[in-house]
Amino acid sequence: MKKINKTNAARLLDKAKIPYELIPYEVDENDLSAPHIAATLGEDIARVFKTLVLGGDKNGHFVCVIPGDKEIDLKLAAKVSGNKKCDLIPMKELLPLTGYIRGGCTSIGMKKPFPTYIHETCLEFPAIYVSAGQRGLQLKLAPADLIRMVNAVVCRLY
Repeated sequence: MKKINKTNAARLLDKAKIPYELIPYEVDENDLSAPHIAATLGEDIARVFKTLVLGGDKNGHFVCVIPGDKEIDLKLAAKVSGNKKCDLIPMKELLPLTGYIRGGCTSIGMKKPFPTYIHETCLEFPAIYVSAGQRGLQLKLAPADLIRMVNAVVCRLY
């Protein structure tokens, strides 16, 4: 069994005494999608959440966490974040802004804390999956713990 190195997100969860599991998976550089990750893990896609970083016209950057098979409704995201309009940030801005790369972005431990919104369906499950902060590694944790950890607002995002 290969040792799994803890990510910054995992260390922050340890510090906050929040229980979680680190779940490794085989990365396919040609398919970083959440449906592919869910299939690789043998999990329901509704439990595998993706982390999106957006920019708003009034309040700057914010984070949305939604089920992996859904598309964000930009109008709803703008409304919940107090913006008139918003859009996904350009991919080249992701690493400098958050410290994470595409396929390994998590709301836990970004370079600075951004307002975070998580889709309400997360509460339907005892545990959900989110990126652990690097490709090939997921965090499995209780949605309430993630919400508390990143001070997320639970709302509709699609």
